[in-house]
Amino acid sequence: MSNQSQSLLVSENLECTRDDRLLFSGLNFQLHASEVLQIEGPNGSGKTSLLRILCGLRRADAGTVTWLGSDVQRARDTYYDDMVYIGHLPCIKGDLTTMENIRALLDTRSRSASEKEIEQALGEVGLAGFEDAPSKALSSGQRRRVLLAFLLLSGARLWILDEPLTALDVKGVDLVESMILKHREQGGSVIFTTHHGMQLPCEMSRVDLAKC
Repeated sequence: MSNQSQSLLVSENLECTRDDRLLFSGLNFQLHASEVLQIEGPNGSGKTSLLRILCGLRRADAGTVTWLGSDVQRARDTYYDDMVYIGHLPCIKGDLTTMENIRALLDTRSRSASEKEIEQALGEVGLAGFEDAPSKALSSGQRRRVLLAFLLLSGARLWILDEPLTALDVKGVDLVESMILKHREQGGSVIFTTHHGMQLPCEMSRVDLAKC
């Protein structure tokens, strides 16, 4: 079996409720290498809740999520080495510089990067020269770009992105799209939600929570 046909992440019969309201049930899908999957649905349909379940940050009310055949709740160390999650709210500390924030984020993954590697990543996301800037002085879009630089350095096979286009201008949107394409071309996989249009010149899979 080729790497591209191998199932990496498998969702089986997932069910999720919030405040006694059923968000979705019987949700099944598989994610493969070099696959991009968009989670769709109206506001309140459970998109963020699903991403948090897929990340192992909350438990489903029913069903399982496995990564390479192992339950993500029981194989957290292996899974977290392979997966990175970026939520819709930027987890940037205002009192730290841009570079310090990236180092802190990498520490959460037990990874490190040289000053040159961080500078290169910041340059790729349009933040060259902002290495020592206090993050509280950055705009919302620039803070989002700091997370994109971290994403480039994360080394993760699976990117799970909740509203990655939030606060970004047109150039920022183009940047995210190009990053996803490059990650896919390198064998990586991406799961994302967005209220904005994502124009990717590649085949995408879709899961519509309105139908679950």
